[in-house]
Amino acid sequence: MRLSSKQTVYCFTKSRLSRLKSASLCTSASNDAEAVEIASILSKNDWKRLLETSSELTSKLNPEMVHSVLLQNSVHDPERLFSFFNWASHQSPNPQNLDSFSFLAVILCNSKMFRKATIVLDSMVRTRRPVQAILSSIIRCWKGYEGNYVGVFDILIGCYKKMGSWNDAVYVFLGAKEVGVLPGLAYCNNFLGDLLKVNKLDLFWKVFNGMIDAKLVPDVFTFTNVINAHCRVGDIEKAKRVFMDMEEKGCSPGLVTYNVMIGGLCKAGAVDEALKLKNSMSQKGFNPDAYTYNTVINGFCRHNRFQEAKLMMEEMRCAGLNPNHFAYTALIDGFMKRGSMAEAFQVKDEMVACGIKPNVFTYNVLIGGAYKAGDLEKGKALFDEMVLIGIGPDAQTFSLMIESYCRQGNFLKAHELFEEMKEHNLTPSMYTYNGMISGLCHCGDLGRANYVFEAMIKVGLKPNVVVYTNLIKGHIQKRRFEEARKILNRMMENGQMADIFCCNTLLSGLCKAQKMDEARSFLVEMVDRGLKPNGITYGTLIHGYAKAGEMEAVERCFREMHSYGIAPNNAIYTILINSLCKVGNVTEALSTFRHMSEKGVLPDLKTYTALIHGLAANGRINDAMQLFSQLDEKGIVPDVFTYTSLISVFSKLGDMEAALNLYDKMCQKGIAPNIVTYNAMIDGLCKVGDTEKARRVFNEISQRGLAPNVKSYSIIIDGYCKSGNLTQAFQLLDKMPSKGVPPDSFTYCALIDGCCKGGELDKALSLFSEMLQKGFDPTSSFNALINGLCKWGKPNEAMRLVEDMASNCITPNHITYTILIDYHSKAGRMEEAEILFLEMQRRNLVPNVVTYNLLLHGYYRLGRKAEMFDLFESMAAKGVEPDEIIYRLIANAYLEENSLIGMLKLLDEILVKDVVFDKNPTFLLLDAVCKREEFSEVPKSLEEMAEQGLKLSPITCHKLVHGFHDKGNPEKADWILESLVRFGWIPNATTVNSIIDKENDVANLESPSNSPKQATCGVACQVKNYG
Repeated sequence: MRLSSKQTVYCFTKSRLSRLKSASLCTSASNDAEAVEIASILSKNDWKRLLETSSELTSKLNPEMVHSVLLQNSVHDPERLFSFFNWASHQSPNPQNLDSFSFLAVILCNSKMFRKATIVLDSMVRTRRPVQAILSSIIRCWKGYEGNYVGVFDILIGCYKKMGSWNDAVYVFLGAKEVGVLPGLAYCNNFLGDLLKVNKLDLFWKVFNGMIDAKLVPDVFTFTNVINAHCRVGDIEKAKRVFMDMEEKGCSPGLVTYNVMIGGLCKAGAVDEALKLKNSMSQKGFNPDAYTYNTVINGFCRHNRFQEAKLMMEEMRCAGLNPNHFAYTALIDGFMKRGSMAEAFQVKDEMVACGIKPNVFTYNVLIGGAYKAGDLEKGKALFDEMVLIGIGPDAQTFSLMIESYCRQGNFLKAHELFEEMKEHNLTPSMYTYNGMISGLCHCGDLGRANYVFEAMIKVGLKPNVVVYTNLIKGHIQKRRFEEARKILNRMMENGQMADIFCCNTLLSGLCKAQKMDEARSFLVEMVDRGLKPNGITYGTLIHGYAKAGEMEAVERCFREMHSYGIAPNNAIYTILINSLCKVGNVTEALSTFRHMSEKGVLPDLKTYTALIHGLAANGRINDAMQLFSQLDEKGIVPDVFTYTSLISVFSKLGDMEAALNLYDKMCQKGIAPNIVTYNAMIDGLCKVGDTEKARRVFNEISQRGLAPNVKSYSIIIDGYCKSGNLTQAFQLLDKMPSKGVPPDSFTYCALIDGCCKGGELDKALSLFSEMLQKGFDPTSSFNALINGLCKWGKPNEAMRLVEDMASNCITPNHITYTILIDYHSKAGRMEEAEILFLEMQRRNLVPNVVTYNLLLHGYYRLGRKAEMFDLFESMAAKGVEPDEIIYRLIANAYLEENSLIGMLKLLDEILVKDVVFDKNPTFLLLDAVCKREEFSEVPKSLEEMAEQGLKLSPITCHKLVHGFHDKGNPEKADWILESLVRFGWIPNATTVNSIIDKENDVANLESPSNSPKQATCGVACQVKNYG
């Protein structure tokens, strides 16, 4: 503490004593006399014995009497007063007066007896009297002495700090400042540092502003604390401003200042800027220390830049410094999170080689990563290893293992570990129970999750909001929304306030289930409960509405966000862009992307990746690649998801040269592919028939430290089956169990289909039986088997299989019937095909365009045109739209039958529906009508149509007139026009010339050079207004 006047040593004087007495509590004359007597006794060495033998005096030692004795101050020994005060405090159950504490603390401080003063003030604080009363008493007593030592305020602040009463500590600091007392700069800096440690930033700024108000000049430690405070809340710009300003104010940053600034930059994602600052340190005479390097390494790891982190480690070693546990563990954690287990274990080996023994945190990261990758055996081996080398597992170790086994559905093993944990004298915590609940919910075992939840309450643990949220999430994933709502209500009944994250979880589930009305109602309920929606709330709703195609609701959400003062951020825009792409509206997505920048919201990598993926997936691969090329210009480094999006699309298109080229570039930049990348490439290579290269890529998965998953195996097995290489397919199937990857329904379906195509029907039936025993949904494989039996001329066996499956409650679907109809139609057995067609409808299976196509081709092959035309007309009645193949087939049938009315009806249907074809049959039909040798048949057919109540549309009428005129028959065009006007199908005022002019105008508009550009508004306009 500091004062403007010179500090003096304390001495007792009558004038000071009288001032203090006048400010103290009033005392009676008898009290004064007894106080004088007790004070006299205190001057003797055996004072305690004398007082204890005088029961009369001892009985009167109440707090008021003790206060009077202290004020008599006839003892020139503060230590004896301290002893008397403590002795007297034990004689009475009532707490001493605040002024007694204050008086004693002040004289002890003035006598430099700080330890005893601390004991007194600590006891004073523990009386739980209001800080305002305590501070007033201290100030009153302190002011009674001129030249008092002001350290009493420092000690009082320290007592409150020790108790964790940070608000009270700051109150004392500011109160002392008001009476002209302020701790020294070093004390203030320590106080600021303490407030940062406990994350009391609001109090931090009160103390800092108090320092500035008191004209205390900040030093390097002050500035470092201020930079740290700004970094804590992510306000990196203010931190950078303070860092630059401090030199201008004559205070050079120190090594710690640099480290704090570098740490803040790394935390904010500005790793390149942090690296630049680290490299500039030498110019200021500082060498980066181990902390500097470890911070930058950790920053690289947090942003998935692992190769750069490894290079930084090498530079650190060259500088004669060793990375610490945190750096190695961060790098191991990073490799584990991206699934690169081999590289993670390589780092662990390097760590051991450098003489740094992995600790429990390192092992927890390794164990957690192994379990996350599904390698339970590796996780258990690591657990055994750490125990063997003497590293005791902690509660987190067991909790990680328990959660992982729960996630795998192995509750028995999880329970064993739970009991073993208790044997290690580790008490299962909230984290342990939450891990079990989370794991069980993940694997869908809600019954056990609820059991663990109840067990947790029985042992006296009160579930927190995280536990409730996981339980709610588990029920939502199973679409048990009512149960989720009940859990939420129970949570609130038990005094746990649902936070916005918990409510957003339920809201997200409703949106994913497309229960948008319920989601909207729940949002209203949230607001009524006093919860303010945040960006995630509206991001979830926007995603849900956009997915449902309710763009008006999306616009409403943007307006509501604006009314709540929530500006759409990068994440919201990304959700919207992603959603628009998913519904195929990439034009709107691009427009929204442009408006982002206009509103000052810079797209990040996730935004670019969403749009790149959306463009590529919607066939605009060139636009996607153009956007991808902009990343370098923007200084944005594409990640595995960006590359995988493009690789997946190129693989689906069969452009494996482009896919593999991107893969090579990705690896050259140190970006490790993930399992999705490999699966996409294997699938693409198999589709183009290059199973040899696909196998090489498959083998590379293990070489990269990744584990092929069931999809990896199934894709390449399917590729081998399609190429007829059943031997390799079955060899891979045999390897799957030993790798801990059980085959799924897709694996079996691929093998069954391959066996059927290769004529291995017995093997296919055996696989089908095995599949049924394992409880897989057999529908797809069942259809593949039916198709195989039909293909190899065994329709009776196929029908028997259908009957057997029906008896086993496996209902044939529309694909099953379509396969059988196809076989019979191609074999010319249309009666059997018709029976199957009727049976599928009796089973409420709706025939699709493929089914109709097969039947129509069957009739066509047999020349049964009448049945063809009847079936074609029934399609419209059943709501099935014909495709181009059917229209062309019916057109050919009418042409072959020379049915002019049929041709005209079909032509009219195609023109009215404005169906787009690669090879348009309308030209064939128009030619057939307009070039007809017996022209008289045309008006005659039109007459018949009019008599039957049929009518041609104006567009067809115009095409007929234009057709005849275009073929050089203007008289026939006039004749046809006269008939069409007479039937009332077109207006009386219509002329051949007006039709010709109109048709020519349409032709000009439809030319490529004049194709109109579509304007976009919709959501983009809302973004512009409310973004």
